[in-house]
Amino acid sequence: MIRYNIYHNIGQITKSRLPYWPNGPKMASMSGELEAMGTAIEGGLIAKAVEDEKTGASGGKGETCLNCNALVTSHYCPDCGQPLHVHRSIGAFWHDILHGVLHFEGKFWRTLPLLVWKPGDLTRRYVQGERAKFISPMALFLFSVFMMFAVFSFIENPFSTEGDGSESVGFNSTVTAESQELEERLQDKIKELETTAEEDKAEVREQILDLKRDRNVLATMTMSELPYPEAGMGENGVGIGNFGLDDAPAADSQAGADGEDMASGNGNQVEIWDDFKDSSFGKMLKGGLERATENPSLLLYKLKANGYKFAWLLIPISIPFVWLTLIGRRGLHFYDHAVFATYSIAFMSLLFVTCAILAAIGAPASVWGTLLIFYPPFHIYRQLRHAYKMSRPEALFRVSFLLIFTVISLTLFFVILLALGILG
Repeated sequence: MIRYNIYHNIGQITKSRLPYWPNGPKMASMSGELEAMGTAIEGGLIAKAVEDEKTGASGGKGETCLNCNALVTSHYCPDCGQPLHVHRSIGAFWHDILHGVLHFEGKFWRTLPLLVWKPGDLTRRYVQGERAKFISPMALFLFSVFMMFAVFSFIENPFSTEGDGSESVGFNSTVTAESQELEERLQDKIKELETTAEEDKAEVREQILDLKRDRNVLATMTMSELPYPEAGMGENGVGIGNFGLDDAPAADSQAGADGEDMASGNGNQVEIWDDFKDSSFGKMLKGGLERATENPSLLLYKLKANGYKFAWLLIPISIPFVWLTLIGRRGLHFYDHAVFATYSIAFMSLLFVTCAILAAIGAPASVWGTLLIFYPPFHIYRQLRHAYKMSRPEALFRVSFLLIFTVISLTLFFVILLALGILG
């Protein structure tokens, strides 16, 4: 094919430049210059014929795409867009990296201003088909998660105003200290009961019962055994512990029939709790709570790690609530709500990262605190109003529900993270 194109082009040139000089020697004297020009043109045509044949731009049969096996007659595949000739040099590798960065950066600087100030326009334009010029919602969301991971890997607790945090204590230590304090007060009341007049003993016994219930409540926070199972945890005898009826001390005989009924109710509830703790889930939960109370920093680390890994759960959690917010408006699809939610979550993540950086470099708390508190509701309002083309009153009415749903979504997400951290 290369040889055919070369000789075809040469033949066309030489055919039009036959050595004929009707004016004799004068024209013959110019033949050298014409010969040189023709030779140069001829060389250029030969080179072009060879290059066209290599790249498939000569209009011939072309070559096969290495990616999808489609017929390619130009520099790029018409089906998948891959270049016809790929390179395996290190220079080509760095070129691909540079092209990817600059290509993303170009989209980024077109997307970011709209995301910050006109999120509704960005959402609507993307849904309606303007997608090649903007970063997709999921790509921007993944970028924001990566930024959060990178920033918080270097900045430890940027919003803390407690100095070095030496005064903070673990959860388990706090519960232990409070339990010891309650136990001391309880023993003092028991001693007081021995010296109290008979007519005043009923009041002291009630105080003792309340202290025992408080001790039981603290015991359940660390999944420990109830120190006073006969007292329960409240007026209705909400007993939690791992004591059976045989292990529970008898109720105070001076409490009367009502006290006996309460003790009986507490015993039944204790048995139910015993069955739960003996189950596989109860054992798993107890082990997780024990590890969490013994090492709260490990639980915090798990929460942060799971937060990065499962941040995508915010999207499916949020979509139904966006749909509920927009009940009554027709012509909408769940895809529209997914784009809305993903862009919104991506922006909130980037805003959180920005405020963390501001706090870390010493910006006043009034600056980043104001951004964190007031700008998210305003941003959601603007996005909701312009993305779905609402009037101001309608947008204000619907955004009030959406803000409530946002709190519910974040609560569900945190509960999931907490469960994964304790049970994981």
